[in-house]
Amino acid sequence: MKWMGSGGMSFFLRSLKLRRLITSAVVIVAVGFAYPAWRHFYPVTSTNGWDYKVIHKIPMVSALAVDDQGALFVSQEFSNHKGKILRLQKDGSSEEIMAELSKPDGHIFFRGGLVTGQEGGSFPVLWLRDGVKQALFKADNVEGIATDGHFLFAIEDKTPGRLLRFEPDTQQLTVLRAGLDEGEGVSVCPDGRLFYTEKAKGWVKQWQFQGEDLILVKDLNAPGFVQCTEDGLWITEDATHMARLLLVDPSGNLHVILNHLRAAQTIIQLKTGQYLLAEQGRSRILELKRTD
Repeated sequence: MKWMGSGGMSFFLRSLKLRRLITSAVVIVAVGFAYPAWRHFYPVTSTNGWDYKVIHKIPMVSALAVDDQGALFVSQEFSNHKGKILRLQKDGSSEEIMAELSKPDGHIFFRGGLVTGQEGGSFPVLWLRDGVKQALFKADNVEGIATDGHFLFAIEDKTPGRLLRFEPDTQQLTVLRAGLDEGEGVSVCPDGRLFYTEKAKGWVKQWQFQGEDLILVKDLNAPGFVQCTEDGLWITEDATHMARLLLVDPSGNLHVILNHLRAAQTIIQLKTGQYLLAEQGRSRILELKRTD
């Protein structure tokens, strides 16, 4: 083989360097695509003592509530008056009970009717009872709704937002907190403790009648809904990827119950050790059960 001259050697080295650069670029691009794909398709995992299964597939599922007959009420969080609420029977059939809503999100049963907010702007909180729809009060971007049986509590998903309390008998609306940063979830425990989330701050707080509210948990990944049960305080993370379902037990310890969720929304209790969770990012409802 004839040995190449200095010019040929220089060309060879430049070509080799170019091929290496191209190879490196291809690898970087492939890894860049692979990481989001891994986050997107990685299955949900549960901790020891809990298991889950998919029971419904519903686009843009968000709020959940169950009536006395066991029917499941589900909100579809579409904007621009395209949102709706469906009633799902145990046999799998469904019917539309409310439509033309703007991002219906939190809802809850109250005094024989369904109360729902609308996160899509300045709209009234609605109360559907015996087929009649009534406006209770007007607020901005209402997402979470809770009740202690007497008062209704609502939180606005905006900056600045408010934590509100409504007394239906007197029609009095009280601002419990103002200046919140994307409030999403609110829950009342049987002992009267009131918890709420600020998604942009990454924390869950306990409201105080006097003084500053107490931070229960912080450094979370977009905390959304909260739900108080005998198991403790449940927290969902409304993050596009790598979201979790968390539980603060009665002793104050934080547990990760489900991992790798996508935009987790409402969690409700069916009975002791059995829950339903809306996973909006995968358009489905999960049933969560304690196994130990």
